[in-house]
Amino acid sequence: MAKEQKTPIPSKIDEVNDFMKERVGVGVSFDVGHRTLIILKKRVEIYYTTGLADAEIVQRVLSKLMSINDDERNVNKVPEIIENRLVHMQVRRTESLDDTVDQYLSGLIVVFIDGCDFAFVVDTRSYPGRQPEEPDTEKVIRGPRDGYTENIIINTALTRRRIRDERLRLEMMQVGERSKTDICIAYIEDVADPNLVKLIKKELREIEIDGLPMSDKSVEEFIVKQGNRPFPLVRYTERPDIGAIHLFEGHVLIIVDTSPSVIITPTTYFSHLQHAEEYRESPGPGSFIRWVRLVGIFVSLFLLPFWYLITVHPELLPETIDFIGPNKGGGHIPLFLQILLADLGIEFLRLAAIHTPTPLSTAMGLIAAVLIGEIAINVGLFTPEVILYVAVSAVGSFVTPSFELSVSNKITRLFFLIATAIFGVPGFVISITLAILFLVGTRSLNTPYMWPFIPFNLRALLQVVYRTPVPLSKYRPTITNSPDKTRMPNS
Repeated sequence: MAKEQKTPIPSKIDEVNDFMKERVGVGVSFDVGHRTLIILKKRVEIYYTTGLADAEIVQRVLSKLMSINDDERNVNKVPEIIENRLVHMQVRRTESLDDTVDQYLSGLIVVFIDGCDFAFVVDTRSYPGRQPEEPDTEKVIRGPRDGYTENIIINTALTRRRIRDERLRLEMMQVGERSKTDICIAYIEDVADPNLVKLIKKELREIEIDGLPMSDKSVEEFIVKQGNRPFPLVRYTERPDIGAIHLFEGHVLIIVDTSPSVIITPTTYFSHLQHAEEYRESPGPGSFIRWVRLVGIFVSLFLLPFWYLITVHPELLPETIDFIGPNKGGGHIPLFLQILLADLGIEFLRLAAIHTPTPLSTAMGLIAAVLIGEIAINVGLFTPEVILYVAVSAVGSFVTPSFELSVSNKITRLFFLIATAIFGVPGFVISITLAILFLVGTRSLNTPYMWPFIPFNLRALLQVVYRTPVPLSKYRPTITNSPDKTRMPNS
């Protein structure tokens, strides 16, 4: 992407005002704040954005600057005097009008002085938003109750609080020709793979679009170039402790302003199967929770197509369990359509619950699940077994920690079901084989998606199945290519 020519700040204050009126709409946009002060016989123009800049700090800055007339007399050192009076945490000089516009629209105060070819930029940002609270989708019984918010400054602070390492890097850049969306790349300098960091920076710099209203999701699509692949190639989290754990493992976080979800890269299929609750319990109970979750995910994928297969091909069942098929004469609709309609009905309920106000969603779910399901069975549309297995499969989807993976698994399950309905046993076997081959061939930022299964890594695979005690987790995952491979160098 070609580097744009920066517009220098003119020394004449009237030219500065004309530029700001044209670029940011002074006098047109109601939230564009502008004050003119006379300090030691020099005009000083101050620009701020109402709603993004802290009103109390803006008032304090104006008061400090006005008091200069009472305390100072040296008219030849106005810039130095003003700089000394700006006693805020972050004050810097800039010589570019384009830079001042970007900073001003981000909520900072810009101070221009007549006769000076530079300006002071004061960080007074106070973005509207909520305070950190526990994420709804990643709740734990024990553990911290804070979570990432839509404010990138709060999110970086929550991360820094957990990693007080001088090598933690939080690099900020802006993406979007019009939106100028703030994006922070977080990594530990001697732990993360330098090539991965360079690759992510390169992909972000090459983004050419007017804005990123969908924030993190838009960034993901530019970085990993997912296309029509159904499986998630990055992992999202709203928990700062999960973000910190992945930083220690050598991953890179991408924090996008206005989004409460942080992007974790690189990721694998098995990364989406873990939940914070497993690490808030002892290794034994934590492993049990993980096994239950893995069984639920397995059931959500294979139960419906397998049950349909043995129902239409009862000769595959031993006589001792031939009762598994549906009751004779139940349902006036073909079995495949029954399963398909019931599965879609579950999706209708889920979407309706999302768009229904919270006090009503529970009642709506009970009414829809109980009454509609019962009526459908009584009138002979569905067999009871279809409702049972579809419900069990849906519950298995809900235990999947990653929402993105649960949706992908639903699409995969539908693929298995259609292939089984059309081709029978060969369709069931071949569809599963094709899905596995597709996953094996998938890569996320040059990372094998099915690691540690393919390429095979026994130690890492055991950690997927069993929640390893922390004192035994001496090494970082090899998939991150960390320069510092040991987490306990003195052990």
